[in-house]
Amino acid sequence: MNFAWFVANRITFKSKRTFSKLIVRIAIIGIMLGLGVMILSLGIVRGFKSAIREKVRGFSGDMIVVKNDLNSSLENSPFKADPDLVKKVSAIPLITRIMPYATKPGIIKAKGEIEGIVLKGVDKTYDWSVFKKNLVSGNVPDLADTVTGKKQLLISKFVADRLQLKPGDKVWIYFVQEPPRIRSFVISGIFSFGIDEVDKTYVVGDISLINRLNNWAPDEIGGYELKVSDFNKLNAAEDAVNDHLPARLKAYTVMDNYPAIFAWLDLLDGNTSVVLSLMIIVAVINMISALLIMILERTNMIGILKAMGATNWTIQKVFLFNALYLICLGMLLGNAFGLGIEIIQYKTHVFQLDPASYYMNFVPIQFKWTDLLLLNAGTFLVCLLVMIGPSMLVTKITPVKAIRFK
Repeated sequence: MNFAWFVANRITFKSKRTFSKLIVRIAIIGIMLGLGVMILSLGIVRGFKSAIREKVRGFSGDMIVVKNDLNSSLENSPFKADPDLVKKVSAIPLITRIMPYATKPGIIKAKGEIEGIVLKGVDKTYDWSVFKKNLVSGNVPDLADTVTGKKQLLISKFVADRLQLKPGDKVWIYFVQEPPRIRSFVISGIFSFGIDEVDKTYVVGDISLINRLNNWAPDEIGGYELKVSDFNKLNAAEDAVNDHLPARLKAYTVMDNYPAIFAWLDLLDGNTSVVLSLMIIVAVINMISALLIMILERTNMIGILKAMGATNWTIQKVFLFNALYLICLGMLLGNAFGLGIEIIQYKTHVFQLDPASYYMNFVPIQFKWTDLLLLNAGTFLVCLLVMIGPSMLVTKITPVKAIRFK
């Protein structure tokens, strides 16, 4: 058996010194808490970013194609739907879906109260999957029903609470134009994305109503809403779509349409880096303190080993092996701590949030094995490398002084 490993094993598992044991336990707990908090921080930030991003994407799509003009109002400039263009864009590998839509502002009135809204018109090809996940009550409009579907309206919980509405209630929407138009609707369902830019602004109905209100031609729309297969390749998808569009049309990504939200999400990466750095520093300081105390407490042993002919590097390895054990044990407990809380939260949503402040009612978790491996590898390497410096203390200890040391 390797001499340094044998001695390290004896002082690690056979030592009866209560003071060093206390320091060792504190070091292990420090690594456990540091790694556990890092795992939790990364999982929560990833989950939070993913949840917000999926909500925004679910409402507005990953990309929109609109008329290339100077119109910046809430009402789209119309253009003719082009089946050939739809086929070309749909053939792009990154594009998974393309759906027509249009928007028109109005004022919704019910029970003597009014609220400004924007009607988003869609057709029966619209993807309702994200809306169904965020439904509070009722159902999404059945636009395949040409009789009742055209009168159905999906509203947000914010609007429903302000106007005291529920599914089945009848409302009126006033569209300010020349001449003014008034249309009645029946509430089919109530959604809540938890995002002010959506909940406080939009209601969803049939695109054919907007078409008639604006006196558009039957084949005119306000734009196309596109979904991509890989959000990380959104910019590449945007370039590919723009290459297929005529000069009168232009594609914009969801990040172009909601810059404030995505800028805020990007800031979370900076906060995560700060947390990870602080946790690594705490773990390193704990390990350095523990190793220095163990070296000082074993000064007599170091002197005897040197007197017997042991080299400085051999003695250094004794304490490095000892530190390796502490690091591995602390990391094992840290993984159990961090992953255990993540699994509990993922399954039970025990930790709740205020939707008004955080856009969701529970702490989201997103786990990736690559994150776990990188965190463990980084923690292990950093902690082990910084141990080399404190272990150099043994080179300063002379045998005569060390044996006399008490």
